[in-house]
Amino acid sequence: MTLRTGHIGLNVTDLDRSLAFYRDVLGFGVISEGKDEDRRYAFLGEDGRPVLTLWQQARGSYDSGGAGLHHLALEADSIERVRHYEEALRAYGAHFAHDLVVAHREGAASGGIFFHDPDGTRLEISVPAGAEGAPAPHEDAPTCGFF
Repeated sequence: MTLRTGHIGLNVTDLDRSLAFYRDVLGFGVISEGKDEDRRYAFLGEDGRPVLTLWQQARGSYDSGGAGLHHLALEADSIERVRHYEEALRAYGAHFAHDLVVAHREGAASGGIFFHDPDGTRLEISVPAGAEGAPAPHEDAPTCGFF
């Protein structure tokens, strides 16, 4: 049996703010929303299949130095689509780790954009090919490991 990712759950500090980001900027559809005692949550995805769950139960911003999630990587179907997301994220005011599209490592065809959500969670939108010639911020080290 091979396992695959079912969905990713993220703790957020403000569900309304995070929904605006993931729904309105990144284009995730809202499958359902709910409330359990004093915690709100939302299931996001497409065609009824959850991809991301937001749980309003964090007390502070993402801690990049703590154990747990390093970053959430999302794959686009083309480099043009990555650039579309980059434009939408810049209009939103998202914080980017690198300017423009960067390669995953020096000479790689794969690459993308690296940015943070409203709580500081590190995110990547990339493609397996199409980023040929893009700069690599960390020479031979994987870009996605160091932002």
